[in-house]
Amino acid sequence: MKLLTGLVFCSLVLGVSSQRWFSFLGEAYDGARDMWRAYSDMKEANYKNSDKYFHARGNYDAAQRGPGGAWAAEVIREDD
Repeated sequence: MKLLTGLVFCSLVLGVSSQRWFSFLGEAYDGARDMWRAYSDMKEANYKNSDKYFHARGNYDAAQRGPGGAWAAEVIREDD
């Protein structure tokens, strides 16, 4: 719900064009997928104190996607 509210807010406040809107959504989806991949890798590694590395890797990968990915990384990071 937080993700949906944030997307609606961004579209209203920033006045994002329709083409840019779809790009933002795609970047946000890919960024969330990067974060999930890092989380899954962390669980698979099951190594003590490795969580900081995997969280940093997920944030970095998501932020490299563009503004949507950086936004998704920020939203997911706040839930931790």
